[in-house]
Amino acid sequence: MRPQDLVFVLLDRFTMISFASAIEPFRIANRMSGRTLYRWRLAGEGGEWATCSNGARIALDMDLDALGRDETVLVCGGIDVQAATTKRLVSWLRREARSGRIIAGLCTAAHALARAGLLDDHRATIHWENRDGFAEDFPEIELTKSVFVIDGNRMTTAGGTASIDLALTMIAEAHGPDLANAVADQLIYSSIRTDRDTQRLSIPTRIGVRHPKLSQVINAMERNLEEPISPATLAQDVGMSTRQLERLFRRYLGRSPKRYYMEMRLAKARNLLLQTDMSVINVALACGFASPSHFSKCYRAHYATTPYRERGSRGGPAD
Repeated sequence: MRPQDLVFVLLDRFTMISFASAIEPFRIANRMSGRTLYRWRLAGEGGEWATCSNGARIALDMDLDALGRDETVLVCGGIDVQAATTKRLVSWLRREARSGRIIAGLCTAAHALARAGLLDDHRATIHWENRDGFAEDFPEIELTKSVFVIDGNRMTTAGGTASIDLALTMIAEAHGPDLANAVADQLIYSSIRTDRDTQRLSIPTRIGVRHPKLSQVINAMERNLEEPISPATLAQDVGMSTRQLERLFRRYLGRSPKRYYMEMRLAKARNLLLQTDMSVINVALACGFASPSHFSKCYRAHYATTPYRERGSRGGPAD
């Protein structure tokens, strides 16, 4: 069997964990099988070096050159993917996509694929911290909360260790589940996730509290950031009085429901400021603030800076 050729495209400030989690399963598959099942090259603009988000530099094998017919492309994104998605990269992705080849976006690189139009009519995923910005920039793309998505000849992952799950799935499909399981054992990876698994921990696990009504209220808050629900309505929906809800939040979370809700909305606002070109006014409206002045006042009180200065410090988060 002919080896599968892979090309990893490393964007500026790509995340090391997502890249390593993708490439290592293929290396181990070669070792465990005793054959060269996979070969790879590292590509990037300039063709010399790529710098990842932790500052390490990786030597590249090639520039954004024309590829062979059967090579699979895996684009590795990271911090400030908007800036890393250059016109040259977009043009290269569009050209390579015309051959019908498989193209994957790891971590935040779904943004680059979407900008190139490669995710039109496809389902996709992206790291949960970048979800709000992606949804604002590409509202027509069906965005899931899965750890990875394979939709035809397009693949996307949520970042972090989700690349392991995608790579193991690719190995299992090409060479069988026994080899994929052997690779997982070598990685000390005891639970292989599928495209049905979601990225984030459950609400009880995230907040460290197992209280059904508290989880229901927090879930309602997360689903209604643009049009916040009053504490009275939140309480009523779970069969509690407003006072009971207040005591519940203070006991387990150390803050009032109103304060907790405000922090969630401000966190979304910060992501939008760092990850999109939305105006401050539109960010405020998207996060449930009736006026820019009220938004700025709340933002400054929480983050000790203004939304306008935050926008100036651009360089959004990614794992």
